[in-house]
Amino acid sequence: MVTAEEKVIYIDPYAGEGYNLPADLILVTHGHSDHNALEKIENRNSDCVIITQSEAIQDGEHQMFDLGYVQVEAVEAGYNDMHDVKECVGYVLTFSNGKSVYVSGDTSTTRQMSEMAQMQIDYAFYCCDGVFNMGLDEAALCAQMVGAKHNIPYHMTGRTLKTYDREIAEQFSAPNRLIVDSGEKIEIV
Repeated sequence: MVTAEEKVIYIDPYAGEGYNLPADLILVTHGHSDHNALEKIENRNSDCVIITQSEAIQDGEHQMFDLGYVQVEAVEAGYNDMHDVKECVGYVLTFSNGKSVYVSGDTSTTRQMSEMAQMQIDYAFYCCDGVFNMGLDEAALCAQMVGAKHNIPYHMTGRTLKTYDREIAEQFSAPNRLIVDSGEKIEIV
């Protein structure tokens, strides 16, 4: 993500290329190798901030970070056999223009999702591989709870190196679905 202030944010680096812009902020939702390939981001500004699940959860409490150009709020993630809620987070990013983005991280339905509608999130990204996390139907129900203006499926495959599958994305039946193809850019407005 690139903010209005031209700050560069990467979340859960893992696959592909495209890490050319110098990072100002790197967010990691949990310790699995498909979410924390920090070595892919070699180009970092000298004041680059890295927030992992270890910083995001302190003494069992989800933390908030105000970096000026973005406020980052850690939220619950996990609730399945592969992802412990004490070691996984999602993030809600609120930018200086007031727009917000939720990235679920690897998760199933969380207790906190029923309260997130009051956050009035603009864009929400839901993992939906159905193998290690919730599947498409559960992700669509979560989208209804969270009530974001735009709901985007991601992390669609669980047992393959393929990271994006348009056919699976089209099966995500959430209200206000927005499909973002691999390599496509959207503007958060």
